[in-house]
Amino acid sequence: MTAATLRSHTARDLAHMARQNGISGWHSMRKEELVRALVKLARKRALCTGNSQLSPAVQPAGPIVNHAAVKTDPQVLRRINQLQSKLATVKNLAATSSEDGQTGPREDRLVVMVRDPYWLHAVWELSQRSVDRAQAAMGPHWHTAQPTLRLFRMMEAGASTLERDIEIHGGVSNWYVDVQDPPCQYRTEIGYLAKNGTFHCLARSNTVQTPPAGTSDAVDENWADVAEHADRIYAMSGGYSPGGTSRELQELLEERLRRPLGSPMSTRFGQGAASLESTEDKLRFAIDAEVIVYGAANSDSHVTLKGEPVQLRDDGTFAVRLSFPDQRQVIPIVVSSADGVEQRTVILAVERNTKRMEPVVRDITR
Repeated sequence: MTAATLRSHTARDLAHMARQNGISGWHSMRKEELVRALVKLARKRALCTGNSQLSPAVQPAGPIVNHAAVKTDPQVLRRINQLQSKLATVKNLAATSSEDGQTGPREDRLVVMVRDPYWLHAVWELSQRSVDRAQAAMGPHWHTAQPTLRLFRMMEAGASTLERDIEIHGGVSNWYVDVQDPPCQYRTEIGYLAKNGTFHCLARSNTVQTPPAGTSDAVDENWADVAEHADRIYAMSGGYSPGGTSRELQELLEERLRRPLGSPMSTRFGQGAASLESTEDKLRFAIDAEVIVYGAANSDSHVTLKGEPVQLRDDGTFAVRLSFPDQRQVIPIVVSSADGVEQRTVILAVERNTKRMEPVVRDITR
């Protein structure tokens, strides 16, 4: 058996062959190491017996299927298809083969990044060995288990509560998770969840905190097209029809775009025109504010704002939008030279004081 033939088998099959042949240390070998050990053993046997092939008793083990019985038994065929589908999901959940021939990463890793106040991005790498351990630990419940990403909200004193379980698809290594009520702390776990509620964790993530709403530099790039055509999308979704659209869609668009959506009579021509549609509508009015901090530095310098790094444009300019609550804020901006020798600091102090006046209602019957 040649090295090329051996590389066509999985690491599990090669490990089985090495164990049957009595190769020491097989359990800790990577795929390429197993191939070299088996080839070396085959050459040694060739010198002794003139036969370079490994014994058939140690060839890769596989299920023995009576194809004639399968053709006549739909239930058996259905079971085989289920097992093949399950095996494909397991292999896809584990990372793909690396350049050196190893099937998957050597250690598990789950990382969560903050995308904006309402979105998290989870990225993971899982070894096939961990998936195998999960299968062995879950026993008969493994056949109903699905790859699942668990979202936890962090509470005081390090406690956490389960927000929800997210069933993920086999073959992906990252997932976008929508969250609410910024700012808030979250962490995630990835593993397998069976129908009886049993969950086997493969990896736990770091803890992250979403920023207050309104701290992004600009509207999210993935929402740029929505921002430009929001009213058209809203209309196509039934927003202007008598039945209206789903409240979830309206709330989502209003939160992301930070402006109201509704009847064109109300949003474009004011309450006077809207009264022609309905006299029961009340005047809605909400005001908020943001602070835009902008400046310029050397393009190779390092800038932080309130301790957070600021992305510089190619010409060294930058702009950051911050929430502007009703309070006094002290905003330090620090720039450091590329070599770290020189540093300069500018401190901005801003204060907001919002006053809400009593409403005035005019008698339109006179």
